[in-house]
Amino acid sequence: MKKKFNLTDLDCANCAAKMEEAIKKIDGVNDANVSFMAQKLTIDAQESRFDSIMKEVAAVCRKVEPDCVIEM
Repeated sequence: MKKKFNLTDLDCANCAAKMEEAIKKIDGVNDANVSFMAQKLTIDAQESRFDSIMKEVAAVCRKVEPDCVIEM
């Protein structure tokens, strides 16, 4: 299942790259892209576990960039 989300308060491209790398390591994630310029997250993950995967994604994003919010 592939979905796009808007990001709020993503402050730098380096943080976006760190988030993307960490999200791709989460079990069940097939692919992810964090765009600093567009302030968007595109994620392709297992549909059966999508909600729990997104909770892990949100935790990763907060760890890298505490002010960043994923608009779900």
